[in-house]
Amino acid sequence: QMPLVESGGGLVQAGGSLTLSCRPSGRTMGLGAVGWYRQAPGKRRALVGDINSAGQTHYVEPVEGRFTISRDNAKSTAYLQMNSLKPEDTAVYYCNTGGTWTSEGYVQGDYWGQGTQVTVSS
Repeated sequence: QMPLVESGGGLVQAGGSLTLSCRPSGRTMGLGAVGWYRQAPGKRRALVGDINSAGQTHYVEPVEGRFTISRDNAKSTAYLQMNSLKPEDTAVYYCNTGGTWTSEGYVQGDYWGQGTQVTVSS
């Protein structure tokens, strides 16, 4: 069983929106800083953005202004809201926790989810 569970992926037309969720799979694990990653076919897994426990975020340039990361600490859940989706956003999206968040960025931790597929049609 993976430590994290992602949900919310699916098929959407270009210009559409999806919201992904990420939560611990068990009750004993909290959710600290979270990084959202994606892996497109034939490409390496890459950071999309991240959020610390206080809600501060970073985003990579290709998604800046279109994607929003948030969290609900009471629910131990992090969200990735994706707007104005493009076909190049098609990928498996993963969340990660257990890493280190600084003002410079996020260094991934050891805990991953199984990933959720996002497909954007043109």
